[in-house]
Amino acid sequence: MSAPALTRPTAPPRAEPYAGLPANAIGRHKSTLEIVTLYVIVLVPFVALAAVIPAVWGWGISWLDVGLAVGFYYLALLGVTVGFHRHFTHASFKGTRPLRLGLAVAGSMAIQGPVNQWVADHRRHHAFADRAGDPHSPWRYGTDLRSLLKGMFHAHLGWLFDRRKTNQERYAPDLLKDRGLVLISRTFVVWAFLSLALPAVLGGLITGSWAGAWSAFFWAGLVRAALLHHVTWSINSVCHVVGNRPFASRDRATNFWPLAILSGGESWHNLHHADPTCARHGVLRGQIDISARVIWVFEKLGWASHVKWPDPVRLAAKRRVEAPATS
Repeated sequence: MSAPALTRPTAPPRAEPYAGLPANAIGRHKSTLEIVTLYVIVLVPFVALAAVIPAVWGWGISWLDVGLAVGFYYLALLGVTVGFHRHFTHASFKGTRPLRLGLAVAGSMAIQGPVNQWVADHRRHHAFADRAGDPHSPWRYGTDLRSLLKGMFHAHLGWLFDRRKTNQERYAPDLLKDRGLVLISRTFVVWAFLSLALPAVLGGLITGSWAGAWSAFFWAGLVRAALLHHVTWSINSVCHVVGNRPFASRDRATNFWPLAILSGGESWHNLHHADPTCARHGVLRGQIDISARVIWVFEKLGWASHVKWPDPVRLAAKRRVEAPATS
């Protein structure tokens, strides 16, 4: 398999990020408390991740920690990929009421923000992908190396600290009509707390010790959350710069195979931007898409319906004759 290649747009999007946006695209500004909370959410797990090596050197990690970390990682990941992204944002399938609420809770446990705000941000991203108005394009400062590095940082996590919030009334009005989703969004801090507390509780109960609780909190709570954060943010940054583009899209979204399993299939990002409502992102041979398989299981169980599976005719129309990757 060939190494991912760097792709560049033909012209740098140097326009002011909010120029040309509809008047109601931006909602209220983030409060100081929200900004401080974002710093805590981003930095604390990252510091925990940075402490992995000395932590292992000191007292190690148990198989219980690994099991809990993997379990909570994929619970939260699929809540985002299947729930927040493919279901709520793009309506790739319809779900039963219990499934919708369950996916909203599971996605909230990824600690990436309330479901309604997440969806509003992502819909705006698609509306202005890699153009002025995109909340997290890595190309917003230009195409030279310095500008691209600055843009990559912005797309990865810098955009989270922009005080201007995407207007939910404009980009997620359907979700705001759902009382259950509104309640889950408003109680986001509860689900974020449980995301970190439950591994500690399980670790303590299973081992019968405070040491087991602390170890599970560290590995299956903080470290797991940090890894999931950076994998998700890499879709915004890496998957708009590095990789190949077998399908034609209006932006620079790419496929980046090294993240396929960790991202649940989200790193097959080029097809997603070429056909956003498609329930499967990994449509070519060998492209593992765990999220699509989970949707398939939901469909077989009768929990999901009207699934928008890949249409061979649409795929053929969007397939590039050649997919060169320029450097």
